[in-house]
Amino acid sequence: MKEYETQDDNTQNDSSPDEVSPVFFDRGISWVDFNERVLGEGLRKSLPPLERLKYLSIVSSNFDEFFMVRVSTLKRAREHDGPELNSEELLGRINSKVRSILSRQFHALIDEVIPGLAEGGLRFLRPNEWSDTEKIFLEAFFVKEIYPLLTPLRLEDDDPLPTIDNHSLHAGFLISYEKTGEECISILRIPQMPDRIIWLPSDVESGISCWALLEDLVQVFGSYLYPGFKIKESLIFKVNRDANYSIDDQRDEDFIEALEEVLEGRDRSMPVRMVYTPGSKKIRDCLAEKLDLDDDELFQVTGPMNLEIIYEQLRGFDHLREKPWRIYAHPDFPEDLPLWDRISQKDIILHLPYQAFDPVVRFFKEAAADPSVAAIKTTLYRTSGDSPIVSALEQASMAGKHVTAVVEVKARFDEGRNISWANRLEKAGVIVIYGLARLKVHAKLTIVMRREFERIKRYVHISTGNYNDKTAKTYEDIALFTAREDMAYDAGLLFNMITGYSAPQSMTRLVIAPTTLKQRLLELISREINRSSPEAPGKIIAKMNGLADPELIKALYKASRAGVRVSLIIRGICMLVPGVKGLSENIQVISVVDHYLEHSRIYYFANGGAEEIYLASADWMPRNLERRVELMFPVLQDDLRKLMFDNLQAYLQDNTNAWVLSSTGSWRRKEPASGENPFRAQVYLHSRASKANTEEHSAAVQAEFVVRRSPPGKS
Repeated sequence: MKEYETQDDNTQNDSSPDEVSPVFFDRGISWVDFNERVLGEGLRKSLPPLERLKYLSIVSSNFDEFFMVRVSTLKRAREHDGPELNSEELLGRINSKVRSILSRQFHALIDEVIPGLAEGGLRFLRPNEWSDTEKIFLEAFFVKEIYPLLTPLRLEDDDPLPTIDNHSLHAGFLISYEKTGEECISILRIPQMPDRIIWLPSDVESGISCWALLEDLVQVFGSYLYPGFKIKESLIFKVNRDANYSIDDQRDEDFIEALEEVLEGRDRSMPVRMVYTPGSKKIRDCLAEKLDLDDDELFQVTGPMNLEIIYEQLRGFDHLREKPWRIYAHPDFPEDLPLWDRISQKDIILHLPYQAFDPVVRFFKEAAADPSVAAIKTTLYRTSGDSPIVSALEQASMAGKHVTAVVEVKARFDEGRNISWANRLEKAGVIVIYGLARLKVHAKLTIVMRREFERIKRYVHISTGNYNDKTAKTYEDIALFTAREDMAYDAGLLFNMITGYSAPQSMTRLVIAPTTLKQRLLELISREINRSSPEAPGKIIAKMNGLADPELIKALYKASRAGVRVSLIIRGICMLVPGVKGLSENIQVISVVDHYLEHSRIYYFANGGAEEIYLASADWMPRNLERRVELMFPVLQDDLRKLMFDNLQAYLQDNTNAWVLSSTGSWRRKEPASGENPFRAQVYLHSRASKANTEEHSAAVQAEFVVRRSPPGKS
């Protein structure tokens, strides 16, 4: 059965009666398929075990968010199905695919990854593997460190279920009163402190580190909590709840209070899934009934849950990971030269994480310390908890500079952190704008205004990714530094639109959503169609994280029918169906899953030989184009345009970590053809960054040598 469906198109129907009607893959199924590709990396036996665990943990984390956001929406829609959507059938397909992925995920974890860790000297011990000595140690640890933190809760037949926090691990116990044999059920939350990993005393000479899990201790020594009762059965479980509901944007005067109510509500919202370990069927059924979950919403796993926490706490053990990839300094940002001098000379592109995030931090820090800087304006969507950028903005404001920060507090799952930044910044005197009603500010933009030669000169940083120094080490993104007057003018207009009362303005260089971006993309695709011919077919290459906008997909179908060659590099969701005769036979779709998370958006249009390349914060998704403030910006400098085209070509050449999408919805990993050498795009981009760094260093050394051949002041 094909995974796509034909959708009616009452507008912009360019198909003649004998042409194939537009078809689309389902968005939810496509997202599940992305996680199957991530799982594909975790299944690679050639990778070290901790590297495999990283990918398995990403799958677990992604599915939690998927159920909290996407599946919750489908579950709410079940009672309101229209003829165009059968939520029940779709949920069944999603659950079936997820169960298949979970089965393979935990098979790899239990049968391959955990034994691989043990072979490398990192042994995970389950209760049946504890020696008498280890059990004595763990029992003492439980009594001293864990028992005081636990709060058992009764489950009464007619009483509502006690609060079960979203995503937190809980233990359930079926206990019987020793005097009468009467059975009852109790649950408790597994504490977040101490760490979930409990290290056992190790023999230094053996070189083996052994560890147990906190929830195993709770299950084994749970009898301390129920004196006079006997534990008959137990299990560990967690609940995913609906997180896809938003704040009332009309509550202007108490906006933050309203947002905090939303955060509190997530732990009491509609349950959408329960994940549990093998154990008590009675406990499982009791919880399912009280949570109002059907059998297809119950997911049994054969190993530990919340793998991302385990992975984070397994620090060190580098011999069980891939060798760390070196992050190189950008050759255009030497430490002894102010950033302003270099940015004034030319546009500069920073490619993360092949090149270090340091110039972005320097951009803020030097602006804060520079007496010539009068003002800073920036957007903050997601950043780290101890962000050096937030600190720099505080310092700039306290130094008397005019600092404005648009803090998007509606960034899902980062709302609490964003509220904390906003409070800090306001205390330092920063003008904080809490986003816009009904729109998320997802654009990544900063302007630094500096007094130079009796005028204000503006320096601009625009990026495809967040101002987050932590994720900048693992997320692939591209940032542009520029002092171009037209770019800076447009950037100023955008801030005025966000922070003040300004109607959308016409811009020369920047293209923004939700006002003009979608229409501009449609125009660029249409222009490519008009300039395409059989002798010189048009070409579109687009790299993004998700493609789900029906209008843009239909425009790409039209381009394909007109002979335009379309290459799409899409990390996650793709609703476009490639390779359908008469509809999309000139479209290829690949997805690259590798060491770094692909996050940049690059859009190329051949334009009859006058090539254009754009970078963007926006994917081609309805939410990005219609419900967010986003930015698309051109790469105008010739050498940088060539650099970005080289990026795109590298992804298209990848034959080791790229996957190809077929018209049936299946994904096939690309492999080198007969006689073809393996090519891995991320390795190539890493080596390119290394070469650029080495060449710049060599040139600097040579220049230094030449200057010092004569005494200072003499030729």
